[in-house]
Amino acid sequence: MRRVVNMLRKLLSLFVLCCLGLLEQTPPVASTGAVPSATRTLVWGSGLEANIVLPARFFYIQTVDSSGRNFTSSPGENTFEVKIVSPVEQFTRIWVQVLDRRDGSFLVRYRMYASYTDLHVHILLNDKHVAKSPFILKGPVYHDGCDCPQPSGSVWKKDMQCPVSFPQIEQDLALFPRVDPDRNALEVPQRFGQRQSLCHYTIKDNKVYIKTLGEHVGFRIFMDAFLLSLTRKVRVPDLEFFVNLGDWPLEKRRPSERLHPIFSWCGSNDTRDVVMPTYDLTESVLETMGRVSLDMMSVQANTGPPWREKNATAFWRGRDSRKERLELVKLARAHPDMVDAAFTNFFFFKHDESLYGPLVKHVSFFDFFKYKYQINIDGTVAAYRLPYLLAGDSVVLKQDSGYYEHFYSQLRPWEHYIPIRADLADLQEKIHWAREQDEEARKIAVAGQQFARNHLMGDSIFCYYYKLFQEYAKLQVTEPKVREGMEQVEQPTDDLFPCSCHRTPQVKTFFWGGKTHMRMDQRF
Repeated sequence: MRRVVNMLRKLLSLFVLCCLGLLEQTPPVASTGAVPSATRTLVWGSGLEANIVLPARFFYIQTVDSSGRNFTSSPGENTFEVKIVSPVEQFTRIWVQVLDRRDGSFLVRYRMYASYTDLHVHILLNDKHVAKSPFILKGPVYHDGCDCPQPSGSVWKKDMQCPVSFPQIEQDLALFPRVDPDRNALEVPQRFGQRQSLCHYTIKDNKVYIKTLGEHVGFRIFMDAFLLSLTRKVRVPDLEFFVNLGDWPLEKRRPSERLHPIFSWCGSNDTRDVVMPTYDLTESVLETMGRVSLDMMSVQANTGPPWREKNATAFWRGRDSRKERLELVKLARAHPDMVDAAFTNFFFFKHDESLYGPLVKHVSFFDFFKYKYQINIDGTVAAYRLPYLLAGDSVVLKQDSGYYEHFYSQLRPWEHYIPIRADLADLQEKIHWAREQDEEARKIAVAGQQFARNHLMGDSIFCYYYKLFQEYAKLQVTEPKVREGMEQVEQPTDDLFPCSCHRTPQVKTFFWGGKTHMRMDQRF
């Protein structure tokens, strides 16, 4: 009966996809031996816009042949040459990488270490300019470290092409028709300050202030860094809020009770926290082409062999942070032909090698994609690896979970991933289905990959945070304040490559008391 229900769900999902034209309206495909065309190849993306400031800017190249047909496999990783130069500077301090996504498209990312009046982006194919190359970015073009926020939030959102709304933000804030910063400043520390680790933040006049609560507050570095980065790019409304630095969401009261808005990196079905993108995903955005090697761009260039050459086994590596993970490893030992799962570390449970086998060496995340099927199973909370698994070239088998990240409400089972029961009872059945329905499994993998590309890149993360802060600020009924004991989180200085901000002063808009207030911004 369960199998019949699952198949009906799948057929319904495929019907919806057909109605949307996602399965039928595909561009013509280049034939084997086709030659890329400089004039027909497509180039687009936010990295070609001067007003969009990100830690690592990016744009895309879709290889097209002379007949207008898209390449669907790599024409060669060195097909295109990209140069970014300033016409008035002898040297440009810009690091450029051209990432071959092996599906006929390329992701070009670059990190700027200084600001420029203008930039010219040259894209070459056999020394010929591609599409409308050179693309000219009329400046000033500010780098990520330049403290020069756009005064108008509406202008910034338009430049960034932010969505009008985010479902999770609307759902979370619906529980808080009004927010009283004065009251929260007294009550939240009393409820949570002794047992939990939190940060009490105030953003005032686009400056960030903080007071930490609890003993283990080292994770504040992730939130500090993002708030500083965001306030360098756009003027954030005045607001006051609390961030939970722990794994588990905190607000367990029922909606009918007096709730406190606690910002957390993960939510759950039995808590009422306000969910932000995880610290892991947030840091990967800030440190792309920096301190991290795994980010939403690098994973797109390291998706393993083509689908038909991948190992048709379900794969998992990790630590023992949940009982179901123990069951998964036992299942893998009983059925190695279906599941390759092993522990790299034991911390929470006793390591019984007779049950779980020996610990194995760490496997590069990029090597996960040698396998067709990726198992996503909760750890202490939601598994923060899901964005990267979706961005790869494998299909995700996602465990049903009471925990969720900021984007889960937009994911659809059987469209973006294959669902498996929380107790993993149907895992073997789902792997068998994926093997038997290889083309359908492949389509789900591609849809999940496209979701990650559309919703989980750096620009989307910045948009989400700003929209969350903007909507939360509107709910405040008393003025946010720099409280006693708070200290300012200073912007980092760059003596080597200082920048000059050329924004024009504007009237500042902020919300509290259910009203809109304005005053002249004196910063510029």
